[in-house]
Amino acid sequence: MTADAYGDKASYDRATAHLDAPLAVVDLRAFDANAADLVRRAKGKPIRVASKSVRCRALLERVLARDGFAGIMSFTLAESLWLARSGFEDVLLAYPSADRAGFAELTADPKLAAAVTVMVDDPAQLALIDAARPAGRGGEEVRVCLELDTSYRLLGGKVRFGARRSPLREPSQLAALARTVARRPGFRLVGLMAYEGHVAGVGDEVDGKPVFSRTVRMMQAAARKELAQRRWEAVRAVRAVAPRLEFVNGGGTGSVQHTAAEAAVTEVAAGSGLYVPRLFDNFRSFSGRPAALFAQPVVRRPGPGVVTVLGGGYPASGVAGADRLPVPYLPAGLRYDPQEGPGEVQTPLLGAAADGLAIGDKVWFRHAKAGEMCERFDALQLVDGDRVVDTVPTYRGEGRTFL
Repeated sequence: MTADAYGDKASYDRATAHLDAPLAVVDLRAFDANAADLVRRAKGKPIRVASKSVRCRALLERVLARDGFAGIMSFTLAESLWLARSGFEDVLLAYPSADRAGFAELTADPKLAAAVTVMVDDPAQLALIDAARPAGRGGEEVRVCLELDTSYRLLGGKVRFGARRSPLREPSQLAALARTVARRPGFRLVGLMAYEGHVAGVGDEVDGKPVFSRTVRMMQAAARKELAQRRWEAVRAVRAVAPRLEFVNGGGTGSVQHTAAEAAVTEVAAGSGLYVPRLFDNFRSFSGRPAALFAQPVVRRPGPGVVTVLGGGYPASGVAGADRLPVPYLPAGLRYDPQEGPGEVQTPLLGAAADGLAIGDKVWFRHAKAGEMCERFDALQLVDGDRVVDTVPTYRGEGRTFL
């Protein structure tokens, strides 16, 4: 993916000429094009937006105003309640919570209880919610979603591909917990979720690694086939207990078209595909536009072929490695000094392009992951062509740091 294909340093520089770096932008033309492509790949099934990959209420509102998107997939209970209070009416909490104060608030407010669905994969989580209720087991009915483990296992489980998430792997286990929910007053089972991160979040065409890429494609093809059958059986088992199940959610940016093709799935999830961070460059099935960038100012010129920018050491979560680092993007041709890398307070950059940069010029970076960039900036400059058309707060800018 080249700068010429999807971005133009001159236009970003013109748009932000009145602003000092560090700063972050979202290119609205790229953002909207990415949203349209996700809808195309979903083939008519609604897309639930993963808020952790956006972390900006204004942009959540923008994408949810488009046809093809419906609902939010949140990452903490506190965030879920905040979004519900802000007017978002369909919030699925994608991870179990131990936030007792949050559950007390949820079960005491009928508006919040109607808008938020919580994730459960263990009866102990139901007990924790009950203990937080006003007057013991009083309060509002809690909407519940169960999560299916999607990992692909070989050799009797000795080899595993996929995240360690839910302990519920077999349809019979899902059905057993569904019966527990059904029997327990104060809960209503409304959904089932299965996130196949080893397909949705792992690139299958990595530059310079043809053997690795072929191996990933083989693994993912086998994993999709195994999961499609097991997910269908799990949905059938759960619907036998809860015939009015409202949704079956699956997938992620990298697997939208595959997951949407499963008859058992009623909606897909995606978020990173709106910003397209660098970890999503390595997929064969789609090519997005980098929409979220941050700029650091040149503050030093140590010598020929070298400039130093302020800060920039914003590694992404996950297993530590070079692929978790931001990448210098514009101007093209810059690279990190291998002895320093991106630093806490300064980052030297090497390459011929450095000689064309002056003190105060901006160097544009792409983060490795999507929403994590927003934890570094209070605001996003929304760019349309060579103009900033709006400035909107990130979660951080609204004083909300949920994790």
